[in-house]
Amino acid sequence: MPFRRKKSEETSQLYSMLALAQAGDETARNDLIESYTPFILRTASQASRRYIDRGQDDEFSIALMAMNEAIDRFDGSKKSSFLGFAETIIRRRLIDYYRSQKSQNRSVPWTEFDVSDDEDNVINYVEVKTSIDAYEMAEEQEARRSDIEAYAQALRHYGLTFSDLVELSPKHADARQSAIQVAKIVASDEAMRAYVHERKALPLKLLEDKVNVSRKTLERQRKYILAVVILLSGEFQHLQAYIS
Repeated sequence: MPFRRKKSEETSQLYSMLALAQAGDETARNDLIESYTPFILRTASQASRRYIDRGQDDEFSIALMAMNEAIDRFDGSKKSSFLGFAETIIRRRLIDYYRSQKSQNRSVPWTEFDVSDDEDNVINYVEVKTSIDAYEMAEEQEARRSDIEAYAQALRHYGLTFSDLVELSPKHADARQSAIQVAKIVASDEAMRAYVHERKALPLKLLEDKVNVSRKTLERQRKYILAVVILLSGEFQHLQAYIS
């Protein structure tokens, strides 16, 4: 437990420094880079497959530039890991560097997009963008997979499974949309959400006064509606997007 608390505190401090650095606080940027110099060295060494000396190797300077780039480009709204993002940028910038050292090999399709910065470091923004996109896609897939596992567990607390959803989902699109609208009404009402949470059931009597749907239809679709309420009421952002 103490270890987890310390880890959480370190993560909180990292993102606090990152926010300040992105807002233009150069002291915070320098502190962040200094604190994570071991991470930068380790990533550069792994990418280079050899020990990198911060005082002698160009790779360290390139990795530092990449860390700065990661600070500038990281988008916290996507809820991805900054260190994972920074590692991707560092690796790609080092790849650019090594490719620039072997400029005679022009077989890579997008080398025509290579440009040099003020210090003659070769940057390939197409390749960096492709790498970033691949990283963010992997992060998105992992987050969605995590949401699915958590949602499945939440459903079990209500005696439901994914198989039930497939079987119970209204076959017609208009009926399905109607059921989803009912679920949204329940999820947005504090009293009805509390009823669902406490009794693991739909508040059918309360619903009858709020929706233009027959009691018979509500009872027939209750498990499906309940499952959607669970989805909308929980922290399943990557799955909620599928509910139109």
